Amino acid sequence: MSTTTALPQLYSYGHELEMSDDKVGWLRDSIDAADDVEELRRRVAEDGYLYMKGFLNREEVLGARASLTSRLAAAGVLDPASPEMDGICKPGAGYVFKPELTQGNEAVQKLLYSGQLVDFYAKFFGEPVRHYDFTWLRAIGPGKGTNPHCDLPYMGRGTHRHMTCWMTYGDIPFDLGGLLILEKSHLRTDLLENYVYRDVDAFCENKPQDAEKAKTGKWTFTGTLSHNPPQLRNKFGGRWLTSDFHAGDFLTFGMFLVHASLDNRTENRLRISSDSRYQRASEPIDERWVGVNPPGHTTAGKRGRIC
Repeated sequence: MSTTTALPQLYSYGHELEMSDDKVGWLRDSIDAADDVEELRRRVAEDGYLYMKGFLNREEVLGARASLTSRLAAAGVLDPASPEMDGICKPGAGYVFKPELTQGNEAVQKLLYSGQLVDFYAKFFGEPVRHYDFTWLRAIGPGKGTNPHCDLPYMGRGTHRHMTCWMTYGDIPFDLGGLLILEKSHLRTDLLENYVYRDVDAFCENKPQDAEKAKTGKWTFTGTLSHNPPQLRNKFGGRWLTSDFHAGDFLTFGMFLVHASLDNRTENRLRISSDSRYQRASEPIDERWVGVNPPGHTTAGKRGRIC
């Protein structure tokens, strides 16, 4: 699809998006260049992302979904009166962040960290790759989506050239809350410079209030760029880009790309997705996200500095 005429009214973080052709649009489908590494690199430089519809094996993705919905059911998140694969949540399930559901999960680990995905990044980077050991698994119930942000403030202690893979474990029509990308926002260093290099786990150790927050695992800076997606678009220019995603679609982007998600406006369905990260094995890696039990954003991941 290449026009905005078929897009319904979209909502992000509780705001109606402005739906004119210069403010919203479709993600570019790069499946036509799937075997042309140089063209894919060119498109990442130009667009900040790659989206390839049907690039992955749909049945493998749905098999991973089955493993996740089974675990979500065991965790008491799903409505027991509905089939697990439907992802129908109990009332009030809201935002479920359960990275532990990917640990020891053979179907998810195989999908994300072996085979086609790892082969893709090795070819794209042109050398052996390493992935983060932590997997961000989200099951988003009805309500607001994720507000606009870049990924670097959450994982910028190693290389800045790593990439995120956003994986959808099922079909995501617009009302279920798919991903939004702000067109060419990765090129707006003039607007991002004072934001994107900040570390959400850094704190001013000479400021007692900041130090106290760090001791309890809290942030003094949340990494959020805006709570108002339409207003942010007006500031940056470009368009909010999205698609009606399907199991088997592949979406990857760099650390400087502004992105968010649409709101889940369904009555009771979960949007199940994950974020995984990949980089050149030769480059430094952020210590918060590797190892058997990565420290992440806990107190162990905090870093004090003199402000």
